[in-house]
Amino acid sequence: MVSEDTAAASSTEIVSVINGAGRGRFVIICDHASNRLLPEYGTLGLAAEQFERHIAWDPGALPVARHLSEMLDAPLVAGGLSRLIIDCNRPIDAPDLIPEISETTVIPGNAGLDAAARQARIELAHVPFHNAVETIVSERIDQGLETCLVSVHSFTPVYKGIARPWHIGILHDEDERLSRPMIAELSATADFLVGDNEPYTPADRVYYTLERHGRSRGLPCVMIEIRNDQIRDPKSQRVWGERIAKILSDIQEPDLKLGMEMASNAKGSRRSA
Repeated sequence: MVSEDTAAASSTEIVSVINGAGRGRFVIICDHASNRLLPEYGTLGLAAEQFERHIAWDPGALPVARHLSEMLDAPLVAGGLSRLIIDCNRPIDAPDLIPEISETTVIPGNAGLDAAARQARIELAHVPFHNAVETIVSERIDQGLETCLVSVHSFTPVYKGIARPWHIGILHDEDERLSRPMIAELSATADFLVGDNEPYTPADRVYYTLERHGRSRGLPCVMIEIRNDQIRDPKSQRVWGERIAKILSDIQEPDLKLGMEMASNAKGSRRSA
């Protein structure tokens, strides 16, 4: 079920499209927006408090994404189920598509699923989520609208006992049309430690949604990871939303063209290696 809501994502939908008719040049994606479960899955064998943790969703990411949607007049596609049901930002052959262990937590309700049970979850949430993104992007291209994809995530400050010092991470592949000016602007102040492909890189298979809908079309795209202790309350969520919106809106066409040239050169270098 897909909800088209110009104000806010419904808590009862599998995927929500917010401001789907937005005419700004960005499309915002929030894969891990919700920690919601469906009754038929119970609690997946976990205590309720586990669903407040990063293993179940990206805390704070959806409010930031909503601010970006509002400030940039951007369509926003938001997932409506916990990533423990299925992770929409993974290819269907990924071992953590339906994780049996997340960080160090065993997910009993995901253990030993047969092919039919896995396919049911794919059809439940993965397919409609990507259909929604595909529809938005395809319609914009048909309308001749400039389109850049931005996915919004949050990350835990400590993962498997290892501290992650970055306030924000900007993830990208060889196409740096969006990431390069974003990293430069964020790094211009001593207030933030900015991760360049930290705490993840596309090689970690976390770039799936952007690869599928953006890179396959040659569209500029970038993945934003904000440390979740930076966006715990409405005030900080708005501050980060405003900060990122300004940086994105200030990126000029020459930056996009230069980035594309860099991407083409990088591809040529790989072919000749």
